Amino acid sequence: MRILFIYPSFERHAQSHPELLSCVPCNEYIGSPSLGIAAVAACTPAEFDVAFVDDRIHPVDEQLPEADLYALSFFTPAATRAFEIAKLIRSTGKPVVAGGIFPSMMPKVVSKYFDSVVVGEGEPVWAQLCQDAADGRLKPRYESDSAADLDSLPTPRIDLYISAEDESFSPDDYPLQTSRGCPFNCDACVLPVCMGKKIRHFPDKYVFDLLDRFGQASKRCCLTEDTSFIFVSGARRRFRRLLKHLAERQTSQPVKLSYLGTSMPLLLNIEDEIFDEVRAAGVSRFYLVGGFDPITRGAFGTGDKAMLEKARTCVRRCQDHGVEPYVSFLVGNQDDDQGTFERMLEFANQVELNIAEFAIATPYPGTPLWSRLEEEDRIFDRTWKHYNDSNVVFHPYKMSAEKLLEGYLFLWREFYSSRQHLSQAAAELNTVQF
Repeated sequence: MRILFIYPSFERHAQSHPELLSCVPCNEYIGSPSLGIAAVAACTPAEFDVAFVDDRIHPVDEQLPEADLYALSFFTPAATRAFEIAKLIRSTGKPVVAGGIFPSMMPKVVSKYFDSVVVGEGEPVWAQLCQDAADGRLKPRYESDSAADLDSLPTPRIDLYISAEDESFSPDDYPLQTSRGCPFNCDACVLPVCMGKKIRHFPDKYVFDLLDRFGQASKRCCLTEDTSFIFVSGARRRFRRLLKHLAERQTSQPVKLSYLGTSMPLLLNIEDEIFDEVRAAGVSRFYLVGGFDPITRGAFGTGDKAMLEKARTCVRRCQDHGVEPYVSFLVGNQDDDQGTFERMLEFANQVELNIAEFAIATPYPGTPLWSRLEEEDRIFDRTWKHYNDSNVVFHPYKMSAEKLLEGYLFLWREFYSSRQHLSQAAAELNTVQF
């Protein structure tokens, strides 16, 4: 039996607003697939043949690759395209299943288009689903009673992704996942809902094996988990153990981390020596997620002077330790008004940021923001492809939807129009995935 995994396409910022390409330097903005398909594919029983298609690079159309079962994994902005693909597949009489964050949060919506929906983590139920499909008795929904046992999971099949690369698409880095779950409750994040509020760590061997596979393929990694520097001592020790491992292999089997995801409050509360360990591990950039924490919300939403100073301290601390701060500014929060855009731009200029990105607050299904805006009847657009951080899909609190979009476009234009001379930043801007 042949299973074809499909990663549906979705709109990036530049596809929603192509006019920005004239002022934002950008070499590549597609980025690598998430690890979801690779992780589930690794749990496929040996008697099943698996293949992979990235719809962003090789669009799935009437020339549908042959398979006995089709499996799509997608998040919210890819849902629109996923439904189109599912409709095409079902017209051939073949079964198609869905998994990922959006199907887990909106199973009733997804079930209208798919023969079966996997809710939650896929690894615990995938082998049974494969067998049921082979026997012709696929269930409409699969959901495990418990979380996946991370100690027993095989290494993700990243070879499926790498084999799909060609001259038009060869991502510079791939995500490295070291844990699942998050104890925080950020407005626009669904991870605590779909993965649990407790951090579950992958064993060192799993992480190091994945690093080996990336290294053998000459690929860099990015650590996108924003709670890498979590205050819990056990998590902190694990993270430092990873940095030490990366540093030790720099001379023999180097694997570079293009950036580490984190936030300003977390960076303000780590020891100086961790900055040194980050540099020794070959990391040259922090991806600072903003808009979810009290520092960035206060600094840019209300112009709180104390929070602004903390934000400046955080960026300067990165710069002093030789790690590039790459700040992601979020606009459209509850306290944001039309002064927010100028405050963000002034801050970026004051601290001399070379690279930044700008995103519109988006109520992804299952998040606290979704629940609040739904209850307040503020959501006016449920076209899922618009849920990509670059479209306004709800009525903001302190400005119109039109003014929020204008401010978002203003930030992209103004920030990069004064930085066109930064050739290195322009060359590396593919990490923005604009």
